[in-house]
Amino acid sequence: MPQTFYQSDTVFTVTQLTNLIKDMVEGSFPEIVLEGEVSNYRPSSSGHVYFVIKDAGAQIAAVMWKGTAARLSFAPRDGNLVRVKGKLTVYPQRGNYQIVISSMELAGSGNILLMLEERKKKLNAEGLFDEARKKPLPAFPDTIGVVTSPTGAALRDILQITRRRSKYVNVILFPAIVQGDTAAASIARQIQTANDFNMCDVLIVGRGGGSLEDLLPFSEEIVVRAVAGSKIPVISAVGHEIDWAICDFAADRRAPTPSAAAELAVPVLDDVLYYFEQKEAEFETEIKNRLQKLRLMVQEFSPENLELKFRSIEQPLLQRFDYAKDDLTSSMEDRIKDARQKLEKQILVLENANPSALLQRGYSMVRDAATGKIIRSADEVAQGSKIEIVPAKGKIIATVEEASGDANGGQP
Repeated sequence: MPQTFYQSDTVFTVTQLTNLIKDMVEGSFPEIVLEGEVSNYRPSSSGHVYFVIKDAGAQIAAVMWKGTAARLSFAPRDGNLVRVKGKLTVYPQRGNYQIVISSMELAGSGNILLMLEERKKKLNAEGLFDEARKKPLPAFPDTIGVVTSPTGAALRDILQITRRRSKYVNVILFPAIVQGDTAAASIARQIQTANDFNMCDVLIVGRGGGSLEDLLPFSEEIVVRAVAGSKIPVISAVGHEIDWAICDFAADRRAPTPSAAAELAVPVLDDVLYYFEQKEAEFETEIKNRLQKLRLMVQEFSPENLELKFRSIEQPLLQRFDYAKDDLTSSMEDRIKDARQKLEKQILVLENANPSALLQRGYSMVRDAATGKIIRSADEVAQGSKIEIVPAKGKIIATVEEASGDANGGQP
């Protein structure tokens, strides 16, 4: 039986007992080296870091002060396998013990992270994360579905944000277990239910923050495949901003928190109204501009404008007509002048060839008085025959006394 340093009937206060344990723990372990997996890593606003170091059988709270955290050569994440040096302390206010870390280095990759990376690579190779598969979120959804725990903070945040942004959007809860061995099947089943009955326009799948182990259901294949196969657009909202799950990569959009998911899904009503007011003003301005253009176009068809337009078209045509008329008249006058000159020449020729003109110049025409045949040679008449001499005026009947056919006309 172990020895004790106090009497069995000693009555301790809680503070006395805790201080006793604190002295024993801190005195027995002034500095130790510890190896384990980082979980629930949460930097605080002050710069101090709080997390858990665990293995398969147990876990211990850990704290790293701001100065030590600033000297780290890497950014710790849940699942990292680390080797730390520090001293054990007891925190009396909570009655738990913890290790205050003075240095930390990577000791390898945590088992959970290795498993998640292998699973992510496998599903990515199947094309479940392809951008071509992703669907756009509806601009103005009527109903939002939420797959999460009915008692968790995530649902309260989503409802609060939705009510604040729009009173016209309905929210349907698909209650699911979000932690533990049965959580993955529950989440996948509710995603399928929402799709089978087409119960919403967009689906938020997620939960509030937790350790890496707490978020594991959202990285199970059954959940990732349900998210990727959803016909309804899915927003993945798992944990806080630094958390992640494989369903983030398969979802159509990833939100850092459930509250951010609600903001992505639900437009602010005032913003929507302002948008439509702006569009209404733009349409009104456009209509007014078009009406003004139509009025200007109609004014162009007033009698005065039409007459001006007609005159502007008619005047060049009339001018061209006048020019053509002048050209035609000038051309005709020139042709008439040429024709007149030619005609006068022909008249002169005819006049010169006219027998009457010859007779007027003193010539006479001689015909046989009996036959009326024109006598062109002295050989055509005989002595004693009657001939008819036709001067310019009248006629003379004569008797041939002598006719000579020599070339000199009978002249010696």
